[in-house]
Amino acid sequence: MDRKIRILVAKPGLDGHDRGAKVMARAFRDDGMEVVYTGLRQTPEQIVQAAIQEDVDVVAMSILSGAHNHLFPRVTELLAAKGVDDVLVVGGGVIPEDDYEFLKSKGVAAIFGPGTPTKTTIDFIRANLKRK
Repeated sequence: MDRKIRILVAKPGLDGHDRGAKVMARAFRDDGMEVVYTGLRQTPEQIVQAAIQEDVDVVAMSILSGAHNHLFPRVTELLAAKGVDDVLVVGGGVIPEDDYEFLKSKGVAAIFGPGTPTKTTIDFIRANLKRK
């Protein structure tokens, strides 16, 4: 039997709003995924450490603070530095569409903005997952 998709839901930076992350965590769980939620105010180093320790398939980050162009690439850089190349990284939150291509060039597979149906995110993850 295939193991469930393991997904880490993370809130990088000083952003203190986690309603969207919790909504997504619940949607992932309801879809049959195993969810690990890091809580608020995580550093990129903490996120990567948790991703490795929990042996996740996906890192899903949510941000509203505007620091996405620094924090998301830092997570992908640290994953690469640790030799972790089989984890899908996605992001969501209040991120200007003008920044999507930059983030994708830095290893973030997709960005999901406010109002994106949870099914859209779930379908993307299932279609693009790098299974271990």
